[in-house]
Order: sequence, then structure tokens, then C-alpha cells
Amino acid sequence: MLEIITNPVTIGVIIMLGLCVIKVNVIIALLISAFVIGFMSGMAPDAIMSAIITGLNGNGTNALAYLLLGCFAAALANTGLATILSRKITTVVGNRKWVLLLTLVICACISGTIIPVHIAYIPILYPALIPMMNKMRMDRRQAACVTEFGLVAMYITFPIGYGLIFQGIIADNMTANGMAIELMEVWPHTIPLFIGMIFALVASWWFFRKPRDYEDLPIAGLDETAQVDMKLNKDHIVSLIAIAGVLFGQLYWDSMPLGALIGLVIMMLGGAIKLKDSNKNMAEGIQIMGMVSFIMLIAGGFATVVQTTGSVDALVNAAMAILGNSRAALVIVLILIGLIVTMGIGTSFGTIPIIALLYVPMCQQAGLSVGATTCLIACAAFLGDAGSPASDSTLGPTAGLNADGQHDHIWDTCVPTFLFYNIPLIIAGFIGTMVL
Repeated sequence: MLEIITNPVTIGVIIMLGLCVIKVNVIIALLISAFVIGFMSGMAPDAIMSAIITGLNGNGTNALAYLLLGCFAAALANTGLATILSRKITTVVGNRKWVLLLTLVICACISGTIIPVHIAYIPILYPALIPMMNKMRMDRRQAACVTEFGLVAMYITFPIGYGLIFQGIIADNMTANGMAIELMEVWPHTIPLFIGMIFALVASWWFFRKPRDYEDLPIAGLDETAQVDMKLNKDHIVSLIAIAGVLFGQLYWDSMPLGALIGLVIMMLGGAIKLKDSNKNMAEGIQIMGMVSFIMLIAGGFATVVQTTGSVDALVNAAMAILGNSRAALVIVLILIGLIVTMGIGTSFGTIPIIALLYVPMCQQAGLSVGATTCLIACAAFLGDAGSPASDSTLGPTAGLNADGQHDHIWDTCVPTFLFYNIPLIIAGFIGTMVL
């Protein structure tokens, strides 16, 4: 047990989380924890920095995708389409808080499937809804939790949009490590995790139901008194075509950056983005998603340091030495190891190649079926996504709900989502793995 507690990855992740709790910037926290892991593993400072720089490309695709999607979201906002949507939502919702929360869930589900802009829509849509949330005295932790559900439950369960990418990574890495499985065979084995997410959604919705007061502070770029033409014009129609282009690019070429670029090109060719405003649009997009993209890049460097040190291998081996032949204990410990790794890396997508390399041979040795191994890997990779300070699914809600500076990333997004989603997921992952 001492070897598990003193493992460089365990200590590094604890330090990273501790720094984030005392409000050290996530990028700085990731870099410090990466150096701690490297030093504990005997790496020289220049070797650690070299590994970090090498690893920037690990999340380079996602970082570029979020930047381009941020620009796409900014362009949509400039056409007035997002404003029309927020006004429509306000009209439909009225004073019914449950309708607004259900709307937030639906929007988050759509953002990863039908309109795959992922978190890029949140900093555009949510600031316009904050005045309504304040009037309802809605606890924004409740909004963060329901948004988390929509962002992550879809891709872990349904092979559409981001789900196609996530489940494809699982299938590819399991097959590469000696346990063949087709892409469309993954999703039935993740249904227990989806059920766990449903329980978590209901629990968080109920727990944060009590009113919470916020000050009515000004929000940059938001004028509630401005008159808005609610009719669709040419730019709006071009924007809708561009949304379809984003979806096509992501599904056909399996590339988020290419899909976002196609959407931007369609908007430019259709005149929805004026050439003279293209620099302004890019600057707004970088402002929206720049921090998220940089955190993703540094998280990729963190992951490379972890891989270079071989600390995850040592962590798993230490666990195996303690567990012996207990299948139940093996499943629980592997899930928890996945939690530790993903909390540091911040992305379930990037965690899969690391844990699949180790988990597949161990699961085969323990006699776990392909379905059980699939559920285990999906759960272990997915856990840290809910609650990690470096996760896009926590950074996104904070970016929108903190538009007036009254929503803390750690205490109002990361801690609530960690508590309400990871505990049910651990239970669901354990039951699913043991049953399948």
C-alpha cells in the first residue's frame, strides 16, 4: 500500500489538486506537478521540460480544435444567432427553473452529437442566461452539474459525434493490445456507466435545489435592453449550413479541427463572416477558448512526463502485488488508478492509450471478458473528466457561468462534479465490469 501512496503519479496529482484548491492557475499547477513526478522518478530538469514540450503535441489536435471551435462560436454569436437562441430560451422558460435546467442538459447533449461544437457554445450562450438564473436564485453549481452530464454522458454511450471518436479510441487501443473489438461493439458495454450518470444527474439536481443569491453585476458584451430582430436572415441561414458542415467534417474525416475549419470557411464564403472582421473574430475566439486550449496542451505535456517515468506501470504492479487473485479488488483498484491518472491529464480521450496498454493484458490474465474490459477501460478513463481542473468538461461550464466573476472553477464546478459523478461512476463501473 505504501508503494501506491508514495508513487510519483499519486503524489503529483495530489499536489496538482492541492495547488488548484488554493487557486494557483491550472497551467502552473500542472507544470509544478509534472516536475515533481519527474524529480521523484530521477529525471533531470531539462529532461522533464523536454518531455513536456514533446508532449504538447499529444493534445495538439484537441487544442487546435477548441481554438477553431471558439472562433466558430464567436462567429455564430456575431451573427446574432446565439442571441436569438438565448431570447427564445428565456421566453420558453419563463420562471420555471426546472425547464431551464432541462434546456441546459439538452443543449449540452446536442453540442457533442448533432451540433458538435462541444464546450465552445457555453461562453456564448450562458452569459446571456445569467440574469435569468439570478432572478430564479439558481445555484450555479446545479447548472454546472447538469451541463457536465450533457457534455460527457453522450460520448461515453452513443457513437455519434464525439462519441464516435471516444469509442473509436477505445476499440483501436484494445485491439492493438490484443483484445479485438469493433467500434460499434463498444457502446453496449458502456450502458452501466450511462445509468450511473443518470443517478448522478438526479442527485446533483436535487442537492443544489435550494436558492442561492448572486449580485446582479454587469457582464461584458451583454445588453439586456437591446432590441433583437428575431427573424432569420441570410447570415443565420449560412450559419446553420456551416453547423452542418462542422458535423460533416467531424464525422466523415474523423477530425474536429477540420470540421471547425469547414464551418468557418462556409461562413466566410457565405458572407456571415466579413473578411474585414476576420481578425476580430479570431481574437474573440482565442479569448473564449484560448485558456482551455493552453491547459489542454500542458496536460498533454504532463501525460508525456507520466509515460516517460513509467510511474503508471509501477502503480499497477504495486496494486497487483497487494491484490493477489481477487477479481473484485482488481477491478476497484484499476478504476481508482484510472481516476488518479485522468485527474492529472484532464482528458478521458488522452488517458485511454495509457491505461489500455496496461489494463488489457491484466484483464486477460484475470479472465475478464471483452465486454467487462471495455466497461472497465471506459470507466477508468472517464472518471477524472468529471472534476479534473484540467478537463474541458469542467473548464467549459466555468467559462460560461463565471462571466460575472461569481463562479469559482474549483469549488463551484470541479468539486461538485467530482463528488456527484465520480462516486456513482465508480459503483456503476464496478457492477458493469463484474456482470458483463
